[in-house]
Amino acid sequence: MLKLNFSGVKLEVGTDEAGRGCLSGPVVAAAVILPEKFEHSFLNDSKQLSEKQRLELRPFIEKQAIAYGVSFVWQDEIDKINILQSSILAMHKAIKQLKVEPEFIIVDGNKFKPYKKIPHQTIVKGDSKFMSIAAASILAKTYRDEYMEKIHCDFPQYNWKKNKGYPTKQHRLAIEEFGVTIHHRKTFRLLTNS
Repeated sequence: MLKLNFSGVKLEVGTDEAGRGCLSGPVVAAAVILPEKFEHSFLNDSKQLSEKQRLELRPFIEKQAIAYGVSFVWQDEIDKINILQSSILAMHKAIKQLKVEPEFIIVDGNKFKPYKKIPHQTIVKGDSKFMSIAAASILAKTYRDEYMEKIHCDFPQYNWKKNKGYPTKQHRLAIEEFGVTIHHRKTFRLLTNS
């Protein structure tokens, strides 16, 4: 059972990212502040849900949330500052978009940099423990998937519609055969034997 709150303060924001392990495309983060009486029958970590469930949850979360933000950090930036820094940057940018300032930040994972002077707590597997982080994981994942499906049309040979840029065998074989695109992260190990 997911908990609604960690810190006890009302304006607690949960944040999470999607696409960290991908070979192409942006890393996308979301930040969500949920109301006190928020509930949904199957809200969970986005990885535990079907695509249909995630897409059903997204408008529900956006409508019910006190505030939410979604932010993209692109592959060029990822290549410049590395994926960990890019993930944290994306979370900061998502928090910055909130129309109300949070009083406390809970973060999925174990790495974060202070945002302004707002207290924060990192929580390993936070997306399966706290509703706001689970909600953020769903927004980050659905926005990123949507973007990967859009660029799939220009580069169908990589099958991003299905693999979303993750390092599947088929994706690596396509890189081997067709080379890299503007969407690939050049600092990542793109080929199995590289």
